[in-house]
Amino acid sequence: MKILNAAIAGTLESSDITVAVEPNSNNEVVIELKSSVIKQFGDQIKKVITDTLSSLNVESAIVRVNDKGALDCVIKARVETAVLRAAGETHFNWGVQE
Repeated sequence: MKILNAAIAGTLESSDITVAVEPNSNNEVVIELKSSVIKQFGDQIKKVITDTLSSLNVESAIVRVNDKGALDCVIKARVETAVLRAAGETHFNWGVQE
């Protein structure tokens, strides 16, 4: 998925995460992580972000993350939402059965 413009998802509330995604002219994924729990969970947070970006076929982006103790499922949802907004996508298969 190609990142066309800057977009953001999430809040700065406790147990949430803010994810900002923007295009990167260097054709690489750069993750800038701030977290109140980075020493304990920094590697896991980066893994969830990287895996989510990979599943969305994002090959080039700057991802700025401000974590306030979000669970993995919240991290994934915020990354997906920010990427879809940045790519201008209006339809996405969220995996929900009707």
